[in-house]
Amino acid sequence: MDILFLILLAVASYIYFYKVQKNLSKTNFINLVYLYFYHLLFGLYYYFFVFGDSIGFWNQSSILSFETFVYCLTEQKGTLFIYALNYIPANLLGLSYFTGTMIYTFIGFLGVSYFYRLSIVLIPQNPRINSYSLFPLLFFLPNLHFWSCAVGKDTLLFFAIGIGSLALTDLKRKWIFFLFALFLSYLVRPHITLFILVALAMSILFAQSTALYKKVFLSGIMVGLLLYLLPNVMEFARLEEATIDSFNSFAETKASKLGSVNNSTAVDISSYPFVFKVFTFLFRPLPFDINSIPTLLAALENLLLLLLFVIGFKFAYFKSFKSAPFVIRFMVYFLIIGTIAFSQTLGNLGIMLRMRNMFLPAMLFIFYWHFYFSTTPQSQMKQE
Repeated sequence: MDILFLILLAVASYIYFYKVQKNLSKTNFINLVYLYFYHLLFGLYYYFFVFGDSIGFWNQSSILSFETFVYCLTEQKGTLFIYALNYIPANLLGLSYFTGTMIYTFIGFLGVSYFYRLSIVLIPQNPRINSYSLFPLLFFLPNLHFWSCAVGKDTLLFFAIGIGSLALTDLKRKWIFFLFALFLSYLVRPHITLFILVALAMSILFAQSTALYKKVFLSGIMVGLLLYLLPNVMEFARLEEATIDSFNSFAETKASKLGSVNNSTAVDISSYPFVFKVFTFLFRPLPFDINSIPTLLAALENLLLLLLFVIGFKFAYFKSFKSAPFVIRFMVYFLIIGTIAFSQTLGNLGIMLRMRNMFLPAMLFIFYWHFYFSTTPQSQMKQE
């Protein structure tokens, strides 16, 4: 059965590449193939060398009773939903953890490919810093792949955000994919669905090109969904009431607990000022945090992101944001909301990297658009 499913994965990969090839230039298609094998290497590395929650997700599903499976599938979200999702392959089909990792690795690659294709749609020219091209370089950042190949919530959420973002480019025809992305993210991490809806509502409300009646209608739908989801999100996060004080109390308690964990990646952010918390979430670990090869790679990656962020101040971020396509403005809001929420609650660099991976594509798109917009003559942009 394992061999059969591995063959099916190879066939699915071939079919996917066959379908997308006609919509990509030869260079972009070849780079996507490179990304596929690059991502596959991370999946193999994760299976052989990383022993974390993903093994538990798979093994627990393999011993789940049918009654517990039904309960997890119909009544629960988050971890228990993952148990239910893995029940058929791990329990009924008896697939090994290796095959499970390869299935999730393929799902994670689909997420990467959606973001890759989205960048080609939104940004017609390769953004550069002097003579250095940023595309597709930034798509080879290690953490973009490391956290999106394991059995568990991170891979599924990365996939959901990817397909949802791509669907926003043509919502009239692809609305079903966006609803699927919302549904999947709600089952995996309900608060992320809330972030997506708030970011989408802000994008619609503040869009200058959107007619007033459309703003009112679409914003009304978003507000309705928010009000419907908020009680479930509060229950998931164990918040008693939707007040600023309750959120602040939750954030301080969560940060203090995570920061007091006795391991090499714990940092006590409970006493950090707001700006330092945000900086820690976005750009740490840095070289002074290095204690292993994974943190070394993460620190080098963060140095690059920090360098791009600083260089970007040569141009006006606000000006490029005002002229950005709708999807990129959505990503900016999504990044801001997620950063504010998670930077106040997380006190462990490893967990920060995992959570930040949901927002890392948004950072990359901000850099791609900002340097493209700032270095391309306006007359040329109009022609494109």
